Amino acid sequence: MVNLELYRVFYTVARCGSLTKAAQELFISQPAVSQSIKQLEGQLGISLFNRTHRGMELSAAGGKLIYKQVEDALRLLDEAENTLTELKTTATGTIRIGATDSIFYHLLADKIAQYNLKYPAVKFELISSTSPYTVSQLKEGRCDIAFINLPMEDDDVKFYGTIAHLTDVFVAGERFSELKGQTVPIKRLQELPLLMIEENTVARRALSGFLENLGIQLHPDIEVANWDFMIKLAVKGMGVGCIPREYCESELKDGSLFELNVFPGLPARGVGIALAKNVPPSFAMKEFIAMFNQE
Repeated sequence: MVNLELYRVFYTVARCGSLTKAAQELFISQPAVSQSIKQLEGQLGISLFNRTHRGMELSAAGGKLIYKQVEDALRLLDEAENTLTELKTTATGTIRIGATDSIFYHLLADKIAQYNLKYPAVKFELISSTSPYTVSQLKEGRCDIAFINLPMEDDDVKFYGTIAHLTDVFVAGERFSELKGQTVPIKRLQELPLLMIEENTVARRALSGFLENLGIQLHPDIEVANWDFMIKLAVKGMGVGCIPREYCESELKDGSLFELNVFPGLPARGVGIALAKNVPPSFAMKEFIAMFNQE
């Protein structure tokens, strides 16, 4: 079996021309250097050096024949180690992100742009889907990191806490202006045309679970696949929408929508980070996650 350390000692002695200088460069004792040379010569069955009063000289029939090849081999090994080190300390490659359209738009767009300015060599692949489907893609290795609506439990992924809080509220446009300033019992919403997100979403499941505990069922007149479409429908007076306040702040501010004072209020939710188990994150991934931990 090849002992690379013996060859590294050989190369250092040949380059320095002295056992003492080689020992100093390698941070080992001179007897240890001498013993390593003797061990390598014994394995190869040939003398590698001529011992002279000037120091250590490569032998013509031994050391000189292999010096260049050993030098090239050690250089290649050093380059390989440097490549692996760069992977751990340099942001390169592609990060495949899975999230809903709304999470991309409201929570990730600015972060992705900010990260790109710092690490332009890193490319992004954005995979848009519902949170449950995004988690399945994460487990199948089709994305590297998932930003998902909470609450969600799955023993096959690693959750890294919450990056944002969402407060679900009921909002409406001018058509329902008579409800402004009123306290609206949540049960009364059964009498109104309702807009809700699709059933296969975390947000809808959370809402349904909360209402079930109150003994209430709300049946939407229109189900939509994304929040932005719901906002447009609500502004146009198509119904009362249930949507995270954080996603319609501009409409609430400009007055095209208003928030109903519903009693009891809906519980807060969150958006969290999930990574696949048993897949160590790259340096690029760690740096991306760190951006959310800085807030």
